[in-house]
Amino acid sequence: MGEVFYLYGIVIAEFLFELCVFCFLFFRKLKRARGFWWKLPLSLAALFALGLPVAWFYTAFGETVWGRTLVYLVLFAAVILFSVWCFSEKFFKVLFCCTLAYAAQNLVYKVFLLFWTGGEAFRLFDGWGNLFDLWYRLVYYSFFAVCAAAVYFLYVRGMEEKLQSCDLDSRMLAITVVVLGITVLLCSFEDVYFARLSVGRENRFDEPVYVVLRQTGNAFSAVCCVIAFLLASKTVVARELSREVEHLKYAIRQSELQYRISKDTIDLINVKCHDIRYKLNMLSAQGAPRLGDLAETVSIYDSRIETGSPLLNVLFTEKSLFCEQNRIELSCMIDGGKLSFIEEGDLYCLFGNLLDNALEAVKDIEDEGRRVIDIVVKAKDGLLLVQEENYFDGPLAFEDGLPVTTKGDRDYHGFGMRSIRLIARKYGGELSAFAKGDVFHLNIIFSGFGRENE
Repeated sequence: MGEVFYLYGIVIAEFLFELCVFCFLFFRKLKRARGFWWKLPLSLAALFALGLPVAWFYTAFGETVWGRTLVYLVLFAAVILFSVWCFSEKFFKVLFCCTLAYAAQNLVYKVFLLFWTGGEAFRLFDGWGNLFDLWYRLVYYSFFAVCAAAVYFLYVRGMEEKLQSCDLDSRMLAITVVVLGITVLLCSFEDVYFARLSVGRENRFDEPVYVVLRQTGNAFSAVCCVIAFLLASKTVVARELSREVEHLKYAIRQSELQYRISKDTIDLINVKCHDIRYKLNMLSAQGAPRLGDLAETVSIYDSRIETGSPLLNVLFTEKSLFCEQNRIELSCMIDGGKLSFIEEGDLYCLFGNLLDNALEAVKDIEDEGRRVIDIVVKAKDGLLLVQEENYFDGPLAFEDGLPVTTKGDRDYHGFGMRSIRLIARKYGGELSAFAKGDVFHLNIIFSGFGRENE
């Protein structure tokens, strides 16, 4: 029984502790289940209690490859089960995070073995004497703490936000799990057979060829864990891009619908305003008093902005009404004919988002003289340039070359700028944005326009 408790302490409990540390890092920002704070201690207690019969099994069958593999798979399955209970997330996401945690634990362990086996080959630890076990544990836990911090700052921190919102691709998840499964099997094989080849203590060999083989196996396992991380990152990024494309397609469909509605509405308003202005002129001719203000008000709605593109005429006319109500000066010099290569839905979505972002920035500026938006579209030197400038108040931060929204829901409100860039790239263009003083500048450059088009 003493051997069971000894192996429980130095193998099972240690493995569970390390795995739970990485699970905590990957699950830190995911949605917790109701009653999380009482489920968590119960789960941990049950998990470490399960380790006792597993430790007994380890003493009986841990010297075989299948026995050791089964031990770690059972413990891993238990961690998944309790994670599903504690977190209100889809099973695939829980499995995904547990797989990443297992990969991180295994990576740290294998990197430590690379260091330790090398040290044993050069007899660096021979002077520890009776305090060998104590010094080994101190070195190992210090190494683990440093590596865990490195994994967090180099990998986990960049994945946290993405893991919250992503829906996973089951095929990529399956590949990740398979890679990790192969790693676990190889690790069990190496640990069992190299333990039999060790002299004096584990991972110490008399034959240099055994050292080379052991280090090769450690390096291969570490590389497999890194591959699992890369596959996981690719899964998350692919799902994020797919989500953006779905949002973009939806936005384009809505833009096409909005364009038709806006065109019909503005045409109707213009017809009615024309009739009203005709009747006002008739009343003025008949000597009706004080109709000048009313005529001026009606003329506002009877105006149109000419851009050379029927679609942009509708869009800018619609936005000009908002500008008039909010005392915003909208200046545009647009050669809309040069934009005919862009599909109507994309064009409406691109300039609609561009205008909405600019209007959002200037509408609350106290100084009405700074409520100015300037938009230029022109062809020059084989390039088509779309330039937008507007004033803004307050700090403006940039991330991945785009301004970061100041609103709470970054996933939703930050989509406008991303959609502008996606549409630009769809037609071979590139977007750049920067702030200079209190003026925001946005430039889109489309290449491939000859001088004959200028």
